[in-house]
Amino acid sequence: MINPVLELLVIGMVVAFLVMSILLLVQRKSGNAGIVDIGWSGTIPLLVIVAAWQQLPELTSRTMLALTMAILWGGRLVWHIHRRSHGKPEDGRYAELRRAWGNQAQVKFFVFFQFQAVAAVIFGLPFFAAIVNPETSLHPLEYAGFGLWLLAWLGEGAADRQLARFKRDPSSKGKVCEAGWWNYSRHPNYFFEWLIWVALALFAWPSPYGAWAIVCPVLMLFFLFKLTGIPATEEQALKSKGDAYRLYQKTTSSFVPWPKRSV
Repeated sequence: MINPVLELLVIGMVVAFLVMSILLLVQRKSGNAGIVDIGWSGTIPLLVIVAAWQQLPELTSRTMLALTMAILWGGRLVWHIHRRSHGKPEDGRYAELRRAWGNQAQVKFFVFFQFQAVAAVIFGLPFFAAIVNPETSLHPLEYAGFGLWLLAWLGEGAADRQLARFKRDPSSKGKVCEAGWWNYSRHPNYFFEWLIWVALALFAWPSPYGAWAIVCPVLMLFFLFKLTGIPATEEQALKSKGDAYRLYQKTTSSFVPWPKRSV
């Protein structure tokens, strides 16, 4: 008998490949690769919907919770990215890649987009493991995982709103946001995003294949600290805010919300 999680991974890979291929064509026509961020955020809940559809006609309370978390997480992130980027030029990260890659840009964007497809499938693991769990009653760890997920989801939304409100204020130009959660962490949105995946791994843990889900918070931490998260954000902040941001770095935790340090 085929491993049910492996089966969902294969189905998810096909769906994610098709989604990212379509978005690659959109990118080619629009000249804006930022669509990949919305695509990645929307692909994960799509994969969870497909996985839940495989379980019809029965949808357990566990599957409904998995669907709820996936749709709320993906929907909020898609809307946030769309609102932040709509009507604006291509994000500087992708513009720089386009410039550096030159004539090979479309070939390399194909690889980049399909890497996002693979990442979306991997981050679907907690949901897939939970959905195939044959147990009818919820485990205490699943309740705990959902509770932690809800707190992290609300925290990330609050941090994003605080930053957006700060940026809308004309008097904030050239200043560093220290409102709300940003007073205690330089990247509270990233912290809460990571905490969401910790919660999902906890939610998946009681399932037969739930231990696989631990890869998600580990990978997310690696992405945030070594690839697309904190390093790029801090580099841009130092360019635009200068000494004000250097002082912020000295006094404020880089990740976990914590009381300020004195200098």
